[in-house]
Amino acid sequence: MLRISHFFLIGICLILSACIRDDVEYGEVGILPGDYLPEFQVELNDGSILSTSDLLGKVSVLVFFHTGCPDCQQELPVIQTLYNRYQENPFVAIYCISREEPASEIRDYWQIHKFTLPYSAQESRNVYNLFSHQGIPRVYVSDTNLQVYSTYSDNPIAGLDDLVKDIEGLIVDSEQ
Repeated sequence: MLRISHFFLIGICLILSACIRDDVEYGEVGILPGDYLPEFQVELNDGSILSTSDLLGKVSVLVFFHTGCPDCQQELPVIQTLYNRYQENPFVAIYCISREEPASEIRDYWQIHKFTLPYSAQESRNVYNLFSHQGIPRVYVSDTNLQVYSTYSDNPIAGLDDLVKDIEGLIVDSEQ
């Protein structure tokens, strides 16, 4: 009986520690490399408005997240490091957009982790659903023409080297 209890407890822990998944048919992943960013508009944490057209002419990185997601908790420091590296570059834009999370929770999380990268708190899935219908984190790197160059999800999460390589390659391409 004790052995069954241990297995049950381990199973529950594994389920609870998994990233936020959805009951969606396999293969329904939304925006893929080669697609164009959908039209969207969000309010950022500083009160400014970000829309798809603001990203035209820039290499952009859009990150969908939830602070309660373990994979997002691993990804967000990578994105902060990326933001620190490119925040002064006017041709690179990096933004985080929450999925179903209020501003107060994100603000607290940002303060605890000393994050400075811009975010948009979204209490619904409306913006997220324009990009995907399953799983977070989701990272989209797009070129200066709003065409998605690469996407990353939770398997594996985007590494700093991968993201820098993507951005640097797109910056070089846009200069030619």
